[in-house]
Amino acid sequence: MAQFQYEATTAKGEFKMGAVEASNQAEAELKMKEMGLSPIRLNKKAAELSIRMPWAAPVKLKTLVVFSRQLATMIDAGLPLVQCLDILGQQEPDARFQKILLDVKAQVEAGNTFAEALKKHPKVFDDLFCNLIAAGEMGGVLDSILNRLATYTEKAAKLRDKVKGALKYPITVLSVAIGISIFMLAKVIPTFAGIFKDMGNAKLPALTQFFLEMSGVVVDKLPLIMAGFAGFIFAFSSFSRTAFGRRSLDLMQLKMPIIGDIIKKAAIAKFTRTLGTLLASGVPILDALEITAKSSGNKIIEEGILYTKDKIAEGKSIAIPLMERGIFPRMVVQMIAVGESTGALDIMLNKIADFYEDEVDTAVDALTSLLEPLVMVLIGGIIGTMMVALYLPIFQLADNVKK
Repeated sequence: MAQFQYEATTAKGEFKMGAVEASNQAEAELKMKEMGLSPIRLNKKAAELSIRMPWAAPVKLKTLVVFSRQLATMIDAGLPLVQCLDILGQQEPDARFQKILLDVKAQVEAGNTFAEALKKHPKVFDDLFCNLIAAGEMGGVLDSILNRLATYTEKAAKLRDKVKGALKYPITVLSVAIGISIFMLAKVIPTFAGIFKDMGNAKLPALTQFFLEMSGVVVDKLPLIMAGFAGFIFAFSSFSRTAFGRRSLDLMQLKMPIIGDIIKKAAIAKFTRTLGTLLASGVPILDALEITAKSSGNKIIEEGILYTKDKIAEGKSIAIPLMERGIFPRMVVQMIAVGESTGALDIMLNKIADFYEDEVDTAVDALTSLLEPLVMVLIGGIIGTMMVALYLPIFQLADNVKK
């Protein structure tokens, strides 16, 4: 099977571009005719070399959002699910996602439900996605569930990017500062060391002497320092993959000054948005809490949610165990209690999510505006201190010549 790229018009005269999978050009033309397309141009797609890093996401979130929206529109228009999946699969530009969609279509044709077919690709469609689709199939509201999923995914991606940005900024600044310091110590200061040696036995200022000694250590031990740094990164990575390490790091994140507050607000927003979306879609609360715990991204939050789930199974309300664990602020727990007592828990959860997403936006913007001048001061301070240390002996020599 090969891919054929096409430019075509619909029966209404609309222009369309896409790709279709077929054994030859004649079969590709036949498939296009079945899709209601009149080909203008049809070419066999050249083979592509696809390189994917092992840590990269299998499918971009934006791709899932577009797929959910398009599928919802087509189902709402009355098209059969198999035909929708076939059309979306044939025109999908991402080769990997196209293969997945065509496999899902084949699974549905073989008699599996849509949700069962999606569960065979857990790296792309997580528990949240599959359970919502299952609820939509059972309730006959698949189109509205898909639109809800697309909205949820968009908001989740925006929130994740905000938190990543908040964490990335200080790490980047620190890395730049360390890089500049090593460059100055390894390349710039040794040049001045030769000049100071030619000055004879003149006593150097303490600051200059300190940086010269540091430079000597860096130049002599640079391979050892780099090896130690690489070893630290490897050890840290290994530690973070253990259950104890992951829990310790997640706890440390929540307790960090400034950044910890942003992470906590983001966790509240994600918890309430995910749980609200699941409950509004008809997923039972115990299943919803299980899925929400797994997708929380923080072991401390996950433990608190699972504890809440166990207590609800014993007959308690959702608010009491949340209050007992103390993972969320009192205001959030009280709002959840009000939503539970009024029978509008999903609506209340989404309102809390909206509020805390705005709080994350505000906190990240404030952090960025605060860090920008601090970056200039930090990097300027490092370079300035080193330059002063290097020129102090020269000024001292000039002063001695005058005297």
